[in-house]
Amino acid sequence: MKHEPTARALVTAMPETFPWVRHLSAEELRAFAVELVEALSDAAQPEVISGWRATARIKADPALYAEARKPTSGDCGTVNIGE
Repeated sequence: MKHEPTARALVTAMPETFPWVRHLSAEELRAFAVELVEALSDAAQPEVISGWRATARIKADPALYAEARKPTSGDCGTVNIGE
């Protein structure tokens, strides 16, 4: 939300996702947009952004991408969840 065109585009698109924002004033809508982006930024950092960054890195390297797309078989080992 640091760039005015980005903020304007977000505020313009919000009624499609959140129809109820039509009942907010322009100032309230902008405040909601800022708060929403901050919340998403805080929440998305660890999992979502890291996952998409990893996907992009693998796709950027043709050899890694080809290896990642190969079928697997058998036991791939223990999965540790929550560590």
